[in-house]
Amino acid sequence: MTHPNRRQFTQAGAAGVLTALSARRVLGANSRIRLGFIGVGNRGDQVLDAFIPHKDAEIVALCDLYQPYLDFAAKKAGGSPKLTKNYHDVLAMKDVDAVVICTPDHWHALQTIHACQAGKDVYVEKPLSLWVEEGRLMVEAARKAERVTQVGLMRRSSAFCRDACEFVRKGGIGHVTVARAFHIQNEFPKGIGNPPNEEEPKDWSWDQWCGPAPKVPYNRNRGFYRFRWFYDYSGGQLTNFGVHYLDLIQWALGQDAPLAVTAIGGKYALDDNREVPDTLEVLWQYPGNTLATFSQYNCTAAPAGLRGDAVEFRGTKGTVYIEGNGWEVVPDALTDKDFPARRPTERALERDYRAGAKPVIEARKEKGKVDTADHARNFLDCIVSRKACNADVEIGHRETTAALIGNIALKTKSYLEWDGKTEKFTNNAAANKLLRYDYRAPYHLPT
Repeated sequence: MTHPNRRQFTQAGAAGVLTALSARRVLGANSRIRLGFIGVGNRGDQVLDAFIPHKDAEIVALCDLYQPYLDFAAKKAGGSPKLTKNYHDVLAMKDVDAVVICTPDHWHALQTIHACQAGKDVYVEKPLSLWVEEGRLMVEAARKAERVTQVGLMRRSSAFCRDACEFVRKGGIGHVTVARAFHIQNEFPKGIGNPPNEEEPKDWSWDQWCGPAPKVPYNRNRGFYRFRWFYDYSGGQLTNFGVHYLDLIQWALGQDAPLAVTAIGGKYALDDNREVPDTLEVLWQYPGNTLATFSQYNCTAAPAGLRGDAVEFRGTKGTVYIEGNGWEVVPDALTDKDFPARRPTERALERDYRAGAKPVIEARKEKGKVDTADHARNFLDCIVSRKACNADVEIGHRETTAALIGNIALKTKSYLEWDGKTEKFTNNAAANKLLRYDYRAPYHLPT
């Protein structure tokens, strides 16, 4: 199957929902948008904070398996939201206009597709999906139901990130040959620890938490935040942090899919029960002769001078760094002289080569912010306007896919050539089998 590119999908999606005005849901009293939250622990709590300040948003339902999370969220949200431990209850509520899904990654596909089929608009946290084929089905469900969707790539609603990406995309630093991103956090020696398997918790359902994933013995590291270290529920830090960085990289390059990917890494030093690597390098080839890399170092501190919280774009005229609170242009000094035929071995030769070198672009520093509240604002506005959100589901799918195929390259120890239109590997049939997985019965993906 051939899939349209991001631009075509965004335009088609916007046109589709704009022609669906007759099918718009009636909003709540006083034109307030009535929200149901599915998953309110950890990131769900943070996203709840992002919606609460908006006066046109009313939180009418909360869902979570863990009662203390529900109680805490209900107190914070105010009013009298309905509480439930079954997300289907939220989807069945006629007074819910849209849902906000902040559950573990392995639940995103089912809950998003079911929400679209129930006629709800959807805000879903990143990464969009656990497997590539899940993400495509999520896009198709949203388009079929003509739902407004927002994926939690909140940098898409940041003005400075937009400006920085536009600057790079329009040639501000010349031809970009390399884009680099990092996740560096020294967790040596114990990491997340190595607790034994235990009896299933009595205050929440382990079977329900596993959902479509395999039912395995309960281990405390597999629940709540630390599920991200296990492949049944997450793609590790490559999908947790890496999707944010890949979003900036693909946005700035004007691309929605790499041409190829390879990866190497493993559990090199940490003594814990994680499945994902503690040390990882992923390399993507993009159209236009650009390499992109994601480096994950969990057993070492950041080297001096390395911006471990930035995405770097290295061009022929200079470098752009995009960080959490702004972006910077660092020009390179260039000369019109021919590079020496041999590597300079004397300082005088190097000075002669560099004599007269000067920047051809200007240094620049811009400040800004990345705020999930701005991303929430965009979602609420688009529910009313029926326009495509800043991080529409197709965008979220494309960014998540780039990370997911990096994990497949690691698992298969392969150099994989990728066709972004068919969403298949063209040189490794075995790797294509890892684009999907079979859900545990009785769970199944709707078609």
